[in-house]
Amino acid sequence: MANLTITVDERLLKQARMRALEDGTSVNALLRAYLERYAGVGDTGEALSGFARLARRSAATSGPRGRTWTRDELHDRTDLR
Repeated sequence: MANLTITVDERLLKQARMRALEDGTSVNALLRAYLERYAGVGDTGEALSGFARLARRSAATSGPRGRTWTRDELHDRTDLR
């Protein structure tokens, strides 16, 4: 792994460290996760890429004319009880 040096206000860093501690993490871990999401890599990027691969290989369709729903069907909650 490479090191990264950034410059931030001392009060900002102190507040970020306190909040990270409350959340059970570190500022370093937060920044790493943010950069992974920003760059499109890591768990989220890999998951999205995997989903896209599965979707492309899928033979599932909504039929020859496509499936449409009525407003009532879309808002039906009877199966959720």
